[in-house]
Amino acid sequence: MTHAADVNDVTALVRGPKMPGRVSSSVGTLEGSAILKIAGEIRQRIAAGEKVCNLTVGDFDPKMFRIPASLEQGITQALARGETNYPPGAGLPSLREAVVTYYERSLGLRYPVESVIITSGSRPGVYGTYCTLVDPGDRVVYPAPSWNNNYYCHMVGAVADPVATTAEESFMPSAEVLAPHLRGARMLALNSPLNPCGTAFTAESLGAICDLVLEENARRGKAERPLYLMYDQVYWQLTFGDTVHVDPVNLRPEMARYTILIDGISKAFAATGVRVGWVLGPTDVMEGMNNFLSHVGTWAPRAEQVATAALLLHEDGIADFRAQLLAGVQARLDALYQGINALKGQGFSVDAIAPQGAIYLSARFNLYGKTTPQGDVLKTSEDIRGWLLREAGLAVVPFHAFGAEGESGWCRLSVGAVSLEEIAAALPRLGAGLAALR
Repeated sequence: MTHAADVNDVTALVRGPKMPGRVSSSVGTLEGSAILKIAGEIRQRIAAGEKVCNLTVGDFDPKMFRIPASLEQGITQALARGETNYPPGAGLPSLREAVVTYYERSLGLRYPVESVIITSGSRPGVYGTYCTLVDPGDRVVYPAPSWNNNYYCHMVGAVADPVATTAEESFMPSAEVLAPHLRGARMLALNSPLNPCGTAFTAESLGAICDLVLEENARRGKAERPLYLMYDQVYWQLTFGDTVHVDPVNLRPEMARYTILIDGISKAFAATGVRVGWVLGPTDVMEGMNNFLSHVGTWAPRAEQVATAALLLHEDGIADFRAQLLAGVQARLDALYQGINALKGQGFSVDAIAPQGAIYLSARFNLYGKTTPQGDVLKTSEDIRGWLLREAGLAVVPFHAFGAEGESGWCRLSVGAVSLEEIAAALPRLGAGLAALR
């Protein structure tokens, strides 16, 4: 047994001052996630007893949105059987085959099993795509706002080429705005339904973008590397109303040669912490990506893979769960959308875009130049975010956290971790706060 006198206390050493050269230049210049920083502040306020309608986290509260019972039971049973050793680097064959079946049945896409890599959630698939396809100095085109592309470009040394989108286009990039950027680019990164905006491509809009990608690749000579499309569709099962999810390969089958699909169970099954995702793409690219990811060790836990394989083959169970999840998410999005529109109808400078998919609402708080009762003038999106939190107990994430430039007042409102009661209580507080501004 170790005695206190035998313990080496290195606390002062490890808490020493920051010094140049302690970390790599790449990491030293990498900014932390603005979204997670805001979320951390909100957690502290809630822990201190403040009433906050937390619309910041792209997550689900399991008290309100539990994972499918069959998935939960499957994990428990797999652990009880001793499914605790390493899985194959590319994923269990049973899960890779289940993904193939799932895509053929649900999306009408037939891929060979060697096109599928299983990852620990969808995020390693995004990172793996960047690292597999993009060399330092390569240019990556993506819409702004969008999730984390600016950070991934920094990490791999890519030249980031964000393309600004507008509310009039529901923040979805059109072929017209992307066209000038694709000549010579290495990758185009798209997401639908879109995080942070809760909007989605139509078949017409995405098809036109696919045509651009195909035209650019046809233009390039044999010695030139192709332009790839990374298509993140992790929210594809969460669409509302008349919105129908579309993907590049169904719209233009020849896009299969140039498309990397990112997906997983985190959003479709409210299973963000279970950490099972997958990537599909051309087999030569997947071989290289598997070589890279196997060194990083991004495989999902074995028991979770076993349970997910069974889940994806249970068509009726998926349909029942999806209906329940969609109803809960849509009720919350609709409540926020209708509440903000009602305030807009009263003459306040707020707006929102009707939700089309995912768990997000795009809302605008155009409060620049307004003065609070305390005499403070709201000059920036950060000022507005802080005011919403203090006066209305409404926690949101401005679009600048998603790479958007300029001061627009647009914010992401995420509903996976709030109740209808919390939303109902927050809207009157918002109305009262708006009425007090001058």
